[in-house]
Amino acid sequence: MIQRDLAAGSIGAVVIGRNEGARLVACLESLSSGVWPLVYVDSGSTDGSVAAARRAGAVVVALDTSIPFTAARARNAGFARLLEEGTPEFVQFVDGDCLVQPGWLPAARAFLAAQPEVAVVCGRRREMHPEASVWNRLCDAEWDTPPGEAKACGGDALMRSAAVRQVGGYDDALIAGEEPELCLRLRAAGWRIWRLDAEMTLHDAAMYRIGQWWKRTRRAGFAFAEGAAMHGAAPEFHWVAETRRALAWGLGLPVTGLLGMFFSPWAALILAAYPVQVLRLQRRFGLERAFFLVLGKFPEAIGVLQFWLNRLLRRRAALIEYK
Repeated sequence: MIQRDLAAGSIGAVVIGRNEGARLVACLESLSSGVWPLVYVDSGSTDGSVAAARRAGAVVVALDTSIPFTAARARNAGFARLLEEGTPEFVQFVDGDCLVQPGWLPAARAFLAAQPEVAVVCGRRREMHPEASVWNRLCDAEWDTPPGEAKACGGDALMRSAAVRQVGGYDDALIAGEEPELCLRLRAAGWRIWRLDAEMTLHDAAMYRIGQWWKRTRRAGFAFAEGAAMHGAAPEFHWVAETRRALAWGLGLPVTGLLGMFFSPWAALILAAYPVQVLRLQRRFGLERAFFLVLGKFPEAIGVLQFWLNRLLRRRAALIEYK
């Protein structure tokens, strides 16, 4: 295939997804103006997503189903395919359950053009339906991070193609936390990460059951442990504190309290730390989010233990999917 030379300021896009249905069609449509190449990477969909993406004009990469899927693997495959079509200066990575907001790409491109030391720029990701469930509201609050220089981005971000190539892209093996890990390596190479006070994407978490939230939070714990194992040394101490908090609140405190009750009923007072912590966090996050931040330490701890058990048994991690 003959690669085309693309103009300065050009933007390509890599969309990843699996069984996103109408959400994928809407996602591709939101990228239809001013983006080329547009690459969709499919991870074993059975709902017609591949055909729908082709109808939408996307270049489609269907991943080999005999190799374990990860979002990182999909993004790398999409980026490699994009470079076969041409090398845009910038690449927008986006999940197939998201809509790119009007105005985001021009604003993000202008920022990167004016800030040559910045490799990644992201903006505000919002939930489409935060009113539909507490779990969606928790996601929406999670996305609400302050603008300015940042350590990491999420799955949606505009990146310099040259910077992504320089550090070798994402780590294919990571089942979660691949974006912060990539950003860590970019920062180590001298690049900067920035978050704009601008609307970027609408995301459809579609979480309506506590089991979905539990799996998603367990996945976060797994990512914390793996990130700490990879980059937990100085100067980054990547996700070391998050891993320790998960183990302390999700494992150490309850085990200490429950075992202590065999020796003294007063040991039950240790468990009073949980409502105290909820009340402490309420002042910053509100009661609803504070409660689930504390409760979430239990699935996070399970995720941490799952990572270390897999490592002990030399077992490859399977995807932890919540929808």
